[in-house]
Amino acid sequence: MEQSDIFKAAAGETRLDQPAPFYERVKSMIKTNIHSGAWPVNYRVPSESELVSQFGYSRMTINRALRELTAEGLLVRMQGVGTFVAEVRGQSALLEINNIADEIASRGHRHHARVLELTQLHADAQQALSFNLPKGSRLFHSLICHYENGVPVMLEDRLVNSLIVPDYLQQDFTRITPNAYLSSIAPIVEGEHIIEAVNVPRSECVHLEIDEQTPCLQVNRRTWTGRQDKKIVTSVRLVYPGSRYRLEGSMRK
Repeated sequence: MEQSDIFKAAAGETRLDQPAPFYERVKSMIKTNIHSGAWPVNYRVPSESELVSQFGYSRMTINRALRELTAEGLLVRMQGVGTFVAEVRGQSALLEINNIADEIASRGHRHHARVLELTQLHADAQQALSFNLPKGSRLFHSLICHYENGVPVMLEDRLVNSLIVPDYLQQDFTRITPNAYLSSIAPIVEGEHIIEAVNVPRSECVHLEIDEQTPCLQVNRRTWTGRQDKKIVTSVRLVYPGSRYRLEGSMRK
């Protein structure tokens, strides 16, 4: 079927089955082409003028559809060059604490992890304050890089309360993620997040295979365990290359 025929068929289905504003019809048709594989990653989308001719809608309608699909991460628009199908980025829930291995598997992709550091240390003043522990208390530290289909998508820099999780250093974190292990040992009852856009040090860029100018999303998270006597079980810093990952969340009232 020719591309123009696909447009016409999709337009007819939209009008008959689910009446919608014109720009939503355009979005639906473009999404159909992307999700069906007719328009693969990096495919150059027809220009606004071409889409006006193919759809028969106004330029304003076409422009709105393209802008919204770009905001949703399905398209990338390059000034003076054109509009292209975006590479699918991994996505993590902002207001939930999920296991990255499960997220990656849910997309039908392969996860593996490389343990860069797994050791113990004595808390300095700032670390002790973060855990509400005396200075010098024993903490466990892990630095792990997570990969999706062989591409690094997250660097996990974690401190763990040794009093709550004494066997942390004995775990094989290439087989189970710290998140999954900690959730089984010390179920989370409370958590806090701080999210920033950052550039990371060169040493971390090497692990993530990015250059020093690449913007990253950084999530600083602490979690508590225990219903009656809540204690901080872990403090973790998660770094996601902005071009490879997306954090999203929703709230209901």
